[in-house]
Amino acid sequence: MFTRIAGPLLVAGLLVAATPAAQAQTKTTTKKTTTTKTTTQTAAQKAAAAKAAAAKAAAAKAAADKAAAEKAAAAKAATPPPAPLTEAQASAGVKEALNKGIVKAVQFASEPDGFNLNDDIHIPFPEDAILMKTTLSKFPGMNTVIGTFETQLNRAAEAAAPKAKDIFLNALSNISITDALTLVTSGSTDAATQFLRKSTEAQLIAAFKPDITAAIDQVGAGAAYSKMTSQYNRIPLMTPVQTDLSAYTTQKAVDGLFILLAQEEAKIRKNPAARTSDILKQVFGRK
Repeated sequence: MFTRIAGPLLVAGLLVAATPAAQAQTKTTTKKTTTTKTTTQTAAQKAAAAKAAAAKAAAAKAAADKAAAEKAAAAKAATPPPAPLTEAQASAGVKEALNKGIVKAVQFASEPDGFNLNDDIHIPFPEDAILMKTTLSKFPGMNTVIGTFETQLNRAAEAAAPKAKDIFLNALSNISITDALTLVTSGSTDAATQFLRKSTEAQLIAAFKPDITAAIDQVGAGAAYSKMTSQYNRIPLMTPVQTDLSAYTTQKAVDGLFILLAQEEAKIRKNPAARTSDILKQVFGRK
């Protein structure tokens, strides 16, 4: 009998004892589920908030860009276009640009090594005497003569360069008002320089040649050239060199001055910082 009663009681006791543990496990599972659900909801809320903030920032930027564009358009519409350039303004602008370029170009070319160390205008060994140069370089002592000869040619050009200033400046008066307007509106960065070259090159060559000839002898280029040609022309079967050294150096010196002048003109046309006066800004700052 005791056995029949004790069995059910033991089972009941075990059930009672198991109930709190089961309840605790259920509570833990529920808590974990609730926590996971809460975490998932928080992440979703953060993502939604971030998305909303990004959309708000994008909308604000779009509104600001639109407002800026409208403001710029309004300002442009409110600003009247500049008055057409007059012929008188064009003439004054071109002449001032050339005057400025002439002063700078002549000053630079006249300095020591103004020609000699400038790769753009350096006067090289005469083209028709290159064979002579190559041949004589094999003779003892001739390398020294050859090495200084080019420098002496450039020294001659530097010595003659100041004479170009007055010739250039006098030529400015020959630029008509109509020509000036055409030069200002030209798409070429050296239009005024090329115009000036057509009217002054022959005069420059004629004025330069006596000075170049004198300078060639003064700096020693003439003596060096005579020594080289004498040595070279004595070599059997060699065609004598007959370069007119004065004509060659004069042409190269004039070419160099126009190269420098063209560079100065291009600066004024392309670089606002080079327009150092009101008329230059007014004439060349319209594009």
